[in-house]
Amino acid sequence: MYEAFFGFRENPFNLTPDPRYLYLSPHHREALDHLLYGIHERKGFIAIIGGIGTGKTTLCRALLSRLNQSTRSALILNSFISDLELLRTINEEFGIGEVPEGGSKKDHIDRLNRFLLENFGWGGNAVLLIDEAQNLSHAVLEQVRMLGNLETEREKLLQIVLVGQSELKDLLAAPSMRQLNERIMVRYDLKPLDPKDIRGYVEHRLSVAGGSGNLRFFSNAYRRIYRYSHGNPRRINALCDRALLIAYARESFSIDKGIIDRAKWELHGERDVEIKGETRTWRRFATPLVLIFILVLVAGYGGWSLKDRLPWPGATKENQGPLQVSEAPLAEPEVKAGDPHREKGEDPEILLDDSLSLAFLFSLFQDSVEGQGREMENAQPALISFDVAPEYHVLMKKPFRVKGPLLSSGSRLPGYLLVKEVKERGAIVIDGQGNERLLERTFLMENWGGEVSFVYPSLLGSLFLSKGSEDPRVFQVQKVLKEMGYMVETTGQYDEKTRRAVTEFQREFGLDADGIVGLRTGALLYQMSEP
Repeated sequence: MYEAFFGFRENPFNLTPDPRYLYLSPHHREALDHLLYGIHERKGFIAIIGGIGTGKTTLCRALLSRLNQSTRSALILNSFISDLELLRTINEEFGIGEVPEGGSKKDHIDRLNRFLLENFGWGGNAVLLIDEAQNLSHAVLEQVRMLGNLETEREKLLQIVLVGQSELKDLLAAPSMRQLNERIMVRYDLKPLDPKDIRGYVEHRLSVAGGSGNLRFFSNAYRRIYRYSHGNPRRINALCDRALLIAYARESFSIDKGIIDRAKWELHGERDVEIKGETRTWRRFATPLVLIFILVLVAGYGGWSLKDRLPWPGATKENQGPLQVSEAPLAEPEVKAGDPHREKGEDPEILLDDSLSLAFLFSLFQDSVEGQGREMENAQPALISFDVAPEYHVLMKKPFRVKGPLLSSGSRLPGYLLVKEVKERGAIVIDGQGNERLLERTFLMENWGGEVSFVYPSLLGSLFLSKGSEDPRVFQVQKVLKEMGYMVETTGQYDEKTRRAVTEFQREFGLDADGIVGLRTGALLYQMSEP
């Protein structure tokens, strides 16, 4: 549909295993090298194992196109076959004459053996490649093992390549498959693409499709693609195909993170797990006394910093970005389920006032740190606020509140949505009774006021990491950035790559882009790290 608009000769993200589109990432190049080595050196059995959609079938097609003319090949794509059907299909693929009706397995094997001996006599080689080999029955695998006995005194006549998903590894590890497993001399586990390979993969496919060069993917789009696909080529293709369709509908030649987010939503919006039936009540919201006690604690200790106790980065001072830490003392809340200022027709349960939303937010924090060690449990909670665009809510991994519409028309009191957990299709919020409720993403986005607040441990007040820092907490910073798709390695050393990744992160979220992990940068990374 969009090919002519962007100037393509064909769809660049077609899901068919076209070898022209094989992008030789380091992992795919190593897999191809293993295959070529095993075949040329006549190693007999070769196994390539990888997850669904990692490009195994495309790799097989590319392998066949790289074999020289002296190497004959047979490709088996249907692995749900019997041992006799396997032999018949192999002979058909090699172009061997058909066995008369009612021929036995021995007849098929004898013809195959004669063909292989003649081929070897001419200096040729032969490859049998079985895709989706994890589906082969034990009887067929045993027949495959027997084909490995077709050899001369010094050379294997047939090189057998088994390509399959991770279940193939378990299948071969079974005691009954020990004889076959021990014969596999070349193995390779095919991994998904690394973050740094996403741009090259996308640009390679655009180039092969004959694009005119007027289509541009922004850097933040590549990060989103990796975040959603985890480097899986099939997922990348599906995501980019939908992104181009969205861009075509908007008559845009630019693909940014917003379009990728929309593409992800359109592809997988119906797959999220929803809360069904009755909601659960939070046990920790038992009485107003508990809520008031928590806020009194915060008011007394919110600004207290404890140095070098958090298993996370630390600094005494960081240049403040355009948004500041909320330093105002917290008032004790008047706990109530509704608010008299709400207009008729507005939901009195979901939209909380300032005091109630804060009470629940701090209680959620205390609940979340339980079991994380004495240091975390003793850390005093503090509140911090950022101005966050609505599309970034999917990155929030810990409870937060976001300012929503006013509680009533003309009221000066803001209403808040208290988000306990973000789902791909929406979010789980806490209502005025302390119950969990599922909000659709559309509602959340439309009522997103921009100001996001969350609770972080006051130990972050000692946070200061910069280039050259050697601190165990550097590893955690790198881990979070890498999970978000930034180009950084988890080495534990604050090197130049880490500084650039931190700077890019700061720039994207409106912080002072100085490459230093201080309080605000650390707090936002803390929010975006897995609980």
